[in-house]
Amino acid sequence: MIEDTLNHGLLEPEFEDTGTAIVVIFRKRMTEEFLKEKGLNDRQIESVEYLKENERIKRKTYSDIFDVGATTAYKELDEMIEKGILERRGEGRATHYVLRTKTERF
Repeated sequence: MIEDTLNHGLLEPEFEDTGTAIVVIFRKRMTEEFLKEKGLNDRQIESVEYLKENERIKRKTYSDIFDVGATTAYKELDEMIEKGILERRGEGRATHYVLRTKTERF
């Protein structure tokens, strides 16, 4: 089931154990509603839209697009990693961020 959803370009399903049942949540895309539920601010939501078109973003690009300092850009990108929206790839100057396609498992 997980492999099929990923092969169709969807997010990995989320599994929730309610104690009496296992609930499976399928998400088509990272919608604005979903991102707001995760607590993202407007810049972060707009950066997800940017990533849907461009596949990757660097911290400097985030700073330039949203006219924020490096510290704010890093903090907001890091927050999106913590919330399971982005993945950090590369090291040093090659560091960039991509949309995460898999969710954390329990």
